[in-house]
Amino acid sequence: MYKKIVLKPKKEDSLLRFHPWIFSGAIQQKDPDLTEGEVVSVYTASGNFIAMGHFQVGSIAVRVLSFAEREIDPSFWIEKIATAYHLRQSIGLVRDDNNAFRLIHGEGDNLPGLIVDVYASTAVVQSHSVGMHESRFEISKAIKEVLGDHIQNIYYKSETTLPYKADLGAENGYLLGDFVESAAIENGLKFHADWLKGQKTGFFVDQRDNRSLLERYANGKSVLNMFCYTGGFSFYAMRGGAKLVHSVDSSGKAIMLTNQNVEMNFPHDERHKSFAEDAFSYLARVGENDYDLIVLDPPAFAKHRDAIRNALQGYKKLNAAALRKIKPGGILFTFSCSQAISKEAFRLAVFSAAAITGRSVKILHQLTQPADHPINIYHPEGEYLKGLVLYVE
Repeated sequence: MYKKIVLKPKKEDSLLRFHPWIFSGAIQQKDPDLTEGEVVSVYTASGNFIAMGHFQVGSIAVRVLSFAEREIDPSFWIEKIATAYHLRQSIGLVRDDNNAFRLIHGEGDNLPGLIVDVYASTAVVQSHSVGMHESRFEISKAIKEVLGDHIQNIYYKSETTLPYKADLGAENGYLLGDFVESAAIENGLKFHADWLKGQKTGFFVDQRDNRSLLERYANGKSVLNMFCYTGGFSFYAMRGGAKLVHSVDSSGKAIMLTNQNVEMNFPHDERHKSFAEDAFSYLARVGENDYDLIVLDPPAFAKHRDAIRNALQGYKKLNAAALRKIKPGGILFTFSCSQAISKEAFRLAVFSAAAITGRSVKILHQLTQPADHPINIYHPEGEYLKGLVLYVE
């Protein structure tokens, strides 16, 4: 029997529309001994069951796991992970030339607060809520149960993603197996994912489809990959037949990883050079006709709503700098991964950048996240990645 939360009158409307969050202001009463991370049953003011989920301290008080009464036991985790894995299989992501994909994408897979990425035989688990942290061992067992021999190692990486006020003392480490030096494969290209010390879970699988699109545009072009991180866009551009590819990142470690990944796919290929340098400094010093194709894939400029205004100014400044330097007839791939920035606001920032430079610009593609980062139709907030492909006259 789970502890209870009762909502204020008429505060169940969003749950009737299957939105997976319950905000603290909607709660009328809760069991006094309720602790963060526990599974709770939620009732309307009139006493009707409506949902169950993980309780947490903060603005979002409950992340919904089920809209039906059921046990949150090992069979629950196996069922949810099996459903998610079947989706990835059905859309053709699990194959010999592609063993890197997102297995669980939080609300998009009806498991709010949980991210799981797969790199070859290793699954990297990341919790964003105390409830998922407390369930990590059951989740790990379920992943192994569902994926079987495809997964030999499960690494837990949540030190920086859990609510710091919860003071959990969480440490990164292996829940199953140990470190194995192996390359993951994405659309036939190999790469090393640094889940031990790298950003997020070690690689950005959310740009897979957009990298494939860039590959189709790269033939014969001089390509600049800004904020390259581990070089994903760079080695796709090289396979696409780019005549030169320059990778830029302010992190020396990122440049080292980029060089390793490029070398693994294109040994001793002199078309590629890399630079550990600030993006704005680099764009300021290059020539106006050096590049036919530029990629702008910066880290999140706004991680919360208070930072939106400054972030939009940053996107405008960055895109203006790139638009000033790209060759006539060039193509710009530009992105925002800030969930707090809407598609409309990002597009307006890029529009403003184009107006500042006076360049004639056309939109060729409007981009988003791939199918293994599904958006729950009842949770539009899950659409975080947005991008534009621009033709610059």
